[in-house]
Parts: sequence; structure tokens; C-alpha cells
Amino acid sequence: MKQDNASERLPVVDSSGRIVGSATRGECHGGSMLLHPVVHLHLFNSRGELYLQHRPSWKDIQPDRWDTAVGGHVDWGESVAEALHREVREELGIVDFEPEAVAVYEFRSERERELVHIFRTCYDGPVRPSDELDGGRFWTAAELRANLGKGIFTPNFEGEIGRLLPDLKPRT
Repeated sequence: MKQDNASERLPVVDSSGRIVGSATRGECHGGSMLLHPVVHLHLFNSRGELYLQHRPSWKDIQPDRWDTAVGGHVDWGESVAEALHREVREELGIVDFEPEAVAVYEFRSERERELVHIFRTCYDGPVRPSDELDGGRFWTAAELRANLGKGIFTPNFEGEIGRLLPDLKPRT
């Protein structure tokens, strides 16, 4: 069975994104609440549908849920832009896209804190999910709206979708 690499080295940052140290993935995800940077790409097609990945059951965070098309850590020694392009290539096989920065915010769960750098793009080419994912597909706005708040999506995605599609804010 696959599993995440707990010894992977990640930068630890302050709330402005300045690197203040480093830690392992295991430390960052193990309840230490060390703030570490991640990148998210929201992939739209020209019809306005949003591609979501399905997280495999072996993932250590939010297994078996639908999530942002691409999400990954910024590795030690890597810039946010480098991490974004690497993750998009690794997870979806896409190399030719124009990212648009959307926002940067701090996400906190019971296990971790992330400084999330959100990007979006419009792309109509082939999407080839890697074996790091359990597939994925494009969702219409109606499908997204009908499934919010039902435990199908990751909490991070549900909190973020309102930044991209304001009429799809999660129900409270």
C-alpha cells in the first residue's frame, strides 16, 4: 500500500511566507501546527466546469474525498511558482498552462497549519491524473452546489470554493 513520505523536508514559514526553519512532513502533519506552504490549482475548462481530484484512501490527510485539482507542498529549497508547476506536471500531466494568483490564506485543521497559495487556470487540453490520485473529473456548478456540506469534498476545498465561485459558498 502506498503512503505519504513522512521524512520529506518542508519549509516552515511565518504568516507572511518568510522561511523561518524546516521540518519533516511527518512533523508538519503530526499535530505540531508548524505553518508550511502549499499550492492549490483550480482547473476550469472553457465551459466553466471545475476539475477535482479524488484523494486515494491511503492519503494521511482527508482520504477518499474530492479535492482541489492540484494540491501539494512547497519542497525545501523550492519557490511557490516552482512547486506549482511541479505539482501540476506530477499530478495531472499538464505543462502548458497560465496560472492566475487568487489569494493566500492560512488553513488550520486539528492536525496541521498550511499557508495556502491559490491559483486558477482555464485549460481544455488532456488531463492525465497520476497514480498519486484516485482519478478525477470535471464538475458543473450545479453538481458542486448539490454536494457541498455532505462530506464528499475536503473541508479545505469547501472553504476555498467561495473565493473562486462566490455563489457556491458552503452552507452553514
